[in-house]
Amino acid sequence: MTKFSVVIPALNAEKTLTQTLRGVQVQTCRDWEAIVVDDGSTDGTVALARRFARADHRIRVVPNPGKGPSAARNFGAIDCASGTYVAFCDADDVWAPGKLTSVAQRFAEGEVEAVFGQIGFFQNQPHKIRTRSTVPEGEISIRMLLGENPVCTLSNLTVARAVFEATGGFDADLLHNEDLDWQIRLIGQGYRLCGVNHLHVCYRTSGSGLSSDLTAMIAARDRALLTAQSFGVTVRPAEEALHYRYLARRALRLNLAPRIAWDMTRRGLSRDARSFLCPPRRGAATALGALLAQVLPAAVRRSLFSH
Repeated sequence: MTKFSVVIPALNAEKTLTQTLRGVQVQTCRDWEAIVVDDGSTDGTVALARRFARADHRIRVVPNPGKGPSAARNFGAIDCASGTYVAFCDADDVWAPGKLTSVAQRFAEGEVEAVFGQIGFFQNQPHKIRTRSTVPEGEISIRMLLGENPVCTLSNLTVARAVFEATGGFDADLLHNEDLDWQIRLIGQGYRLCGVNHLHVCYRTSGSGLSSDLTAMIAARDRALLTAQSFGVTVRPAEEALHYRYLARRALRLNLAPRIAWDMTRRGLSRDARSFLCPPRRGAATALGALLAQVLPAAVRRSLFSH
């Protein structure tokens, strides 16, 4: 049996898919299959993926029988995958070469059903990373997810395939925060999610993707909060503050309209100013950046905050 099934949902990803697939091919762990699930692309995505598949028998291309990234991931992971573990990767992100080896080692240690790692943020070239995510020690709790979700992106998640099936997969009705909703269900049902403090994913920052629509992300998060409530966990002001800080930082990094970062900052400060501002290098720096962004030219904002 294959150890890892890599599920890559793709919609008009012709410009970035080559880097993504090459990032999978250079993994130091060679025991994998990659399933590119086309979600109705109208550019050269399918032709490109098929060229890779002809040259590498471990790669295959399948059409999504549903619609949307959650349906594509569910189809790839539940209906197509044969691996013991399912690792998700978006078609515009790039894995570090040792990701699957690191994940395999953590699973081998036992007492965990899902694993994530550290993320490096880049714009155009994956090797030019200046900011990395923080990986907390120990098991992740639902409360930790409600603040600044350390997993951050589904490109950073690997889960035992049997467990993913048992949890019912992602909610296909959600375009945003479907990962948060599923992670809450994962932990709420008694499974364990743990991090590895090694670089696993190079995350491409973009102001045009789904992750840039912060208003829709907030609305979808409300749905995830209901899922948390079903497990007896109600969000606290401190967790709300951390979440708004995360959104403010994302708005700055994506160089969105300055008012968006400032609005997220105001909301976070109104929920719990201490939680938002501490530690200062993360919180106070975010508040200061959101304030300065109001008067700085776009080019300067991009230079200061994009990394």
